[in-house]
Amino acid sequence: MIRTNPHLIEINTRLWLKELREKYSSPEMTISAIPDEEWLNIKHLGFDIVWLVGVWQCGKMSEEIAKKDIGLNQEAEKLGYDREKISTSPYSILEYKLDPSLGFDWELKALKDKLNSMGMKLFLDFVSNHMAIDKAYDDDCLDCMVLGNEEDYNRNPSLFYVREKDGKKLYIAYGKDPNFPPWYDTVQINYFNPKAREDMKNNFMKLLDVCDGARCDMVMLSLNDVHESTWGWLISKQGFSKPQTEFWHEVISEAKTLRPDFILLAEVYWGLEWKLQQMGFDYTYDKVIYDRLKNMGADEVRGHLRAERLYQKRSARFIDNHDEMPSISLMGKNKAMAAAVIMSTIRGLRFYNDMQIKGIPVRIPLQFTQFNLEGLKNVEIEKFYERLLLIVDHPAFHGGEWNLGETVPLDKEDKTYRNFIAFTWIQRRTMKIVVVNYSQETSSCLLKVNLKAKGETAVIFEEISDRFFSFKAENLSDGLPLEKVPPYGFFIFDCEL
Repeated sequence: MIRTNPHLIEINTRLWLKELREKYSSPEMTISAIPDEEWLNIKHLGFDIVWLVGVWQCGKMSEEIAKKDIGLNQEAEKLGYDREKISTSPYSILEYKLDPSLGFDWELKALKDKLNSMGMKLFLDFVSNHMAIDKAYDDDCLDCMVLGNEEDYNRNPSLFYVREKDGKKLYIAYGKDPNFPPWYDTVQINYFNPKAREDMKNNFMKLLDVCDGARCDMVMLSLNDVHESTWGWLISKQGFSKPQTEFWHEVISEAKTLRPDFILLAEVYWGLEWKLQQMGFDYTYDKVIYDRLKNMGADEVRGHLRAERLYQKRSARFIDNHDEMPSISLMGKNKAMAAAVIMSTIRGLRFYNDMQIKGIPVRIPLQFTQFNLEGLKNVEIEKFYERLLLIVDHPAFHGGEWNLGETVPLDKEDKTYRNFIAFTWIQRRTMKIVVVNYSQETSSCLLKVNLKAKGETAVIFEEISDRFFSFKAENLSDGLPLEKVPPYGFFIFDCEL
């Protein structure tokens, strides 16, 4: 079992293992040999789930393509990274077997067992939409990939990889999101081919033995309607039509029968989150809260937090991941810290990136597998996250009842009360009160919450600052008054009912 509102940390495995090998002067260290101290440090911060990115075998062709990629080379130059050390994308997967540079196949299961013994779960990636471009040379099932012809290629040459077989040219579609250019290190899977579905289902089932859950990449691309709108014009010429059932219905049903405790997290966008939850995904990415925290204000964030309770509970909240620019750089330090307090104290799976909690201000591409982070770490941000994570590890934030708070003007002429996002967690005799001024202006409000003072003065402990606030009992009769809170200021109060 996993607790409600679990905490997940995303770790760039290849980069992290290189760091640990240097730290412990152990160049041959593999993932199962990572010292227990490192995992216990993660457990100490309250993480329930460790998501290791980049453990699978990737293609050699994919690596050569990455080394020539203009964007990656520009990033390498900007960050002072050796271009020759650019590696393959971990999302250009050749086989669902542990990359030999990380250890032997059996070590994944050994690592899972170790984390389980410490009370944590292991998540690994599953990429449903595409495989490494090296698979273009796997002749066992060529029509398991989306194929075109010479006419299709001439009309759109950037869409196809061309290879020869038996003196004939084959035009194999690159993996693609319909809104962006192709991923040139991948080939597109044909989800209307029953054999391709069976092959990908078998790949997924391999995960059940070696981990506790899967972070499933770009899940919506393998939905029937999306696949048809993107590739139907080609697939129909191959003689395939849209199946009656969804791939994910089949996979989740079988996986949950074999392992009811297996957890599925979907990377999904375009308003399809609820549909994927209904198909059986335990959690789905909540890009909406990310975009609103990044670009909007308190009103819009509050509006999203009024969504249906089950949907909220099964949403994965984040302000950082490997695809996004670091929040500390994108939002600025104060706003990023305020956003972190919000996403850490609302319902759902709370999802952190290992670079985020180190305060790394630059986005390091996953293809950069060795990088000196020491000069980039921000000690203030590290201490902030350590404090915040220990606070929200409290059972009230996991087993308590959550309610969105109501703020009203402290003074009739003061409209800044709308700048606040507030909510309470109540468990037994404990109440946690979270208040954030999510704006660029100094703001005041009265938070409508029932607080009882013992005597003439009430003393309330604020956990982030580790100090006590004193209030006259008469001033708490209508709620909690908060005056002149600085821009992006925040509080987590601990009260006894």
